[in-house]
Amino acid sequence: MKWVLLTLSELSLMFEQFDLDSELLASINKIGYTKPTSIQELVIPQAMVGKDVLASAPTGTGKTAAFLLPIAQHLLDYPRTKPGFPRVLILTPTRELAIQIGEDSEQLTELTKIKTGVITGGVNYGSHADILTSTTDILVATPGRLLEYIENEQFDAREIEILVLDEADRMLDLGFSETINRIVAEARWRKQTMLFSATLESPGVQLFAEEVLNEPVFLESKPSRKEKAVIHQWLHLADDANHKLNLLVNTLKQEGVERTVVFANKRETVQYLSGKLYAEELPCVWLEGKMPQDKRNKAIERFKKGEVKVLVATDVAARGLDIDDISHVINFDMPRKVDIYIHRIGRTGRAGKKGTAISLVEAHDMGVIGKIERYTKERLSRRFIQELRPKNKESRVVNKKAKIKLTTSQKKAKTKKQVKKKAKRAKAAK
Repeated sequence: MKWVLLTLSELSLMFEQFDLDSELLASINKIGYTKPTSIQELVIPQAMVGKDVLASAPTGTGKTAAFLLPIAQHLLDYPRTKPGFPRVLILTPTRELAIQIGEDSEQLTELTKIKTGVITGGVNYGSHADILTSTTDILVATPGRLLEYIENEQFDAREIEILVLDEADRMLDLGFSETINRIVAEARWRKQTMLFSATLESPGVQLFAEEVLNEPVFLESKPSRKEKAVIHQWLHLADDANHKLNLLVNTLKQEGVERTVVFANKRETVQYLSGKLYAEELPCVWLEGKMPQDKRNKAIERFKKGEVKVLVATDVAARGLDIDDISHVINFDMPRKVDIYIHRIGRTGRAGKKGTAISLVEAHDMGVIGKIERYTKERLSRRFIQELRPKNKESRVVNKKAKIKLTTSQKKAKTKKQVKKKAKRAKAAK
């Protein structure tokens, strides 16, 4: 398969230069967008001429609007001639992300006649009756529930003209590979496919892209300083789970720790932590996999409104949780993969704002810490809370031995920094 790599030019575009209809431009202005982000500048022109797209961009840099605006323009340029099933399908890994994209789509198309529908698991089947029986233009869906409707002949994918696979790496990680392939096959008459992923390191994503995309342009944005997340990252070494709990409680009670997401690997741990935090007079809400959709929505709403400052969650919330001003992300449990760590900490420091990511690390977690440090090419600083220093010898040894390999350019930069420091000290001594 032929891939074309495009990079961002020096010229900064405005939304008016994309030849979007006045209704879309008015919605953009109403939402408060001023100028396109780097990923939007790359994707929108290519998508509007019908190219297949393989795009990578950090979380929180405007990726959703990058595919929604070309989609909306296509639907306005080629209006529907008869009622029918959706012409655009957007697949996402989680309910939260599907709901968020649905809301974004409704905002951007508010002044048009374009209708958006959302289909996810976790809700009553009757809730989707209107979407399945009336004319919908854009459908945002999670793979599992949509395939059920296809198999029951309640949904026909033959009218899909544009297919978007958002957070493709996460969908594959969650085991949706076979389901997505079946849906992609059902939508084989489509004219355009766009695949988005925060990371493209996974061989599975690259292989999948080769199978579903037709001579795509490969777009990888390098966010400007204004867009780029500023996330301060460090870790606390812990002796055991009880020590981690004490570190967590201490951190959450510190001044400046406001809206915080605490990640755990298992729903049992989420329930355990929620009870412990309430006992410490730290009210929280929680999200986990088997939670009914109405309860999940209520928990997110309470967190968004600031009724509680702490959300405890499994990785179901690592994607699609689009909440402004999350000050801290705390990894109570370390994730097993680097990309999950990247997505977790991406909940904070969004759109150029500062954020903090703290990891509570036991000795057995140091393997993944090494992988994270090699991937990010920087060492996570080790910090201590005086009264909660680790007591186990193993934890202290791990801290002393932890090192990462620097690239040649990093070594040169480090040497230059040291030379400058020495010169400054010498000057001050005079």
